[in-house]
Amino acid sequence: MESADWARRRDRFRQLHESGLFVMPNPWDVGSARILASMGFPALATTSLGHAASLGKVDQTVTRDELLTHVAALSGAVDLPLNVDAERCFADDPAGVADTVALLAEAGAAGCSIEDYDPVRAAIDEVAVATERVAAAADVAHRHGILLTGRAENALYGIDDIDDTIARLRAYREAGADVLYAPRLTDREHIRRVAQATEAPVNVLAMRNGPSIPELAQLGVRRVSTGGPLARAAYGALRRAAGELLGPGTSTYQDDAISSDDLDRAFASRPT
Repeated sequence: MESADWARRRDRFRQLHESGLFVMPNPWDVGSARILASMGFPALATTSLGHAASLGKVDQTVTRDELLTHVAALSGAVDLPLNVDAERCFADDPAGVADTVALLAEAGAAGCSIEDYDPVRAAIDEVAVATERVAAAADVAHRHGILLTGRAENALYGIDDIDDTIARLRAYREAGADVLYAPRLTDREHIRRVAQATEAPVNVLAMRNGPSIPELAQLGVRRVSTGGPLARAAYGALRRAAGELLGPGTSTYQDDAISSDDLDRAFASRPT
């Protein structure tokens, strides 16, 4: 039986999507989740790239069991709603998709996403195929009280067709998706069109050359996530620090390091 705590987090997650804009960063392990939670973010999300990197693996090679272990660890470490980047839901058929969503809910997820890109074929699914998969995920998600995010991956794989992206998102909404997401959109007018045309809460990925968070709020975006770049930034800092040790042999990288006291404060509080 699902705990009252899972139900509370899922209710809170749903409420966050009802108005305004909130930022949902993507930690890659328990430590980064605890730090982000201590800073006051209202919800967190996993990142497939960041999680894979924490295991020393390439993105899209993590197994379903590894993801379930990760979700259970993060949801047990923070007292916040956790949305799960479930990639393709680790299944080629709707029944398998449904199984994955049920397992994620049991692991403590407050929400999860499903993508329309098939890495095996290196191609975007046909709309009919993707819609059937979204419907299967939505049915189980709603049964467990978690939110489903339908993702249209066009822009992420270099397909610059905003009309097709919007059509896909609308189809996923009709199939039961609660939130819609087209990763890597940066054009302000495209983002505005998505927010206006889909009639559902829209997630946008924070991008280096994209609109700022206040600008995204003005465009009608409801949720902003960070994806893999937070993890990449952390690993980039590690590589720069190690390069300094191998190069000049100095340790100025410590100037930007989080203090031990700040780590202690972030890790001292436990979820209720």
